[in-house]
Amino acid sequence: MAEFTMELNDDQKQVRDWIHGFAADVIRPAAAEWDEREETPWPVIQEAAKVGIYSLDFYAQQFFDPTGLGVPMAMEELFWGDAGIALSIVGTGLAAIGVLANGTEEQIGTWIPQMYGTPDDVKVAAFCSSEPDAGSDVGAMRTRAVYDQAADEWVLNGTKTWATNGGIANVHIVVAVVDPELGTKGHASFIVPPNTPGLSQGQKFKKHGIRASHTAEVVLEDVRIPGACLLGGKEKLDERLARAREKAKAAGGDRVKNAAMATFEASRPAVGAMAVGTARAAYEVALDYARTRTQFGRPIIDNQGVAFQLADMRTQIDAARLLVWRASWMAVAGKPFTSAEGSMSKLFASEVAKKVTAQAVQILGGNGFTREYPVERMHRDAAIYTIFEGTSEIQRLVIARTLSGMPIR
Repeated sequence: MAEFTMELNDDQKQVRDWIHGFAADVIRPAAAEWDEREETPWPVIQEAAKVGIYSLDFYAQQFFDPTGLGVPMAMEELFWGDAGIALSIVGTGLAAIGVLANGTEEQIGTWIPQMYGTPDDVKVAAFCSSEPDAGSDVGAMRTRAVYDQAADEWVLNGTKTWATNGGIANVHIVVAVVDPELGTKGHASFIVPPNTPGLSQGQKFKKHGIRASHTAEVVLEDVRIPGACLLGGKEKLDERLARAREKAKAAGGDRVKNAAMATFEASRPAVGAMAVGTARAAYEVALDYARTRTQFGRPIIDNQGVAFQLADMRTQIDAARLLVWRASWMAVAGKPFTSAEGSMSKLFASEVAKKVTAQAVQILGGNGFTREYPVERMHRDAAIYTIFEGTSEIQRLVIARTLSGMPIR
């Protein structure tokens, strides 16, 4: 177990500087264009693939960093460049992690390369979990997967929503209900191969922010996939369902749900790091503007009203990063989140991003309200952090119930 430290080692600093350079030289110059186009920035993704950032190997290296700081460091730098483009680059990782965490060696070797494609022919993947009536309440999921034993196929029906890369993905990972009586323990994940009949893109959402990231519904109508596309395999699923049924009888449904909710804690610091990146970007623009913008014969940073805002912005950003780093280190060190530290980091960082970007717009005044300056886009992008991967309200609920010992429903 790595000791906790707030100092990056030389290798981490080198990786950080490399990612920052790509964000500054490639992502930022393209940010305004793809935000306006509201389209997937394929050329930028291809550039990321050519240099090795858009690849399973890159994310695996950061994920297995023994300090736990590899992922949050990478997320902060990419999202410092631009949230919409960065989400297009990292979105495939959600599906890849799903396969890595639950799949067999054969599934990992077969499907993850197809998610990324090659630098000359990049592909993307989609992780499909949320539904129109099942967002924060994952137990309300309705998409069903029924096993056809005679054909050794699973048949999927339902509608997924808010899917990053949904419909345009080469490979879709779909979470579906296999046993409704077990709540979230009755869910399983499935690989839907390219060009599978019955899967189609539904509504593509025109969003307030992160507009360079493709977000859409995914419609599943009698989608038939081979039995081998069940992540982990049928035998493992049957064993897990049997154990869940026994635990449900012994402990009641609430504890079954608690175990599922706890698994989300480990992924939330990464979203917190994204929020830190956006907040830091807006703060830096505001700081530079305040230093160079003169009114009444002096830079506006000489005014306490502006200077104190910048002081608060920097303090909050640093505090958010520390919460993210603590939770990330705890996760890799195997330390339990006894106070919902994962949710704390995501809650605080996402709220900081919204506040800091709003303050940046205010400091720039009329200029901040125009698209000539990036803080307007950053402010729109920051709104997503308090919504996805669990809303701020859900984070507060998780934290409060964890502290009180009450069940997390």
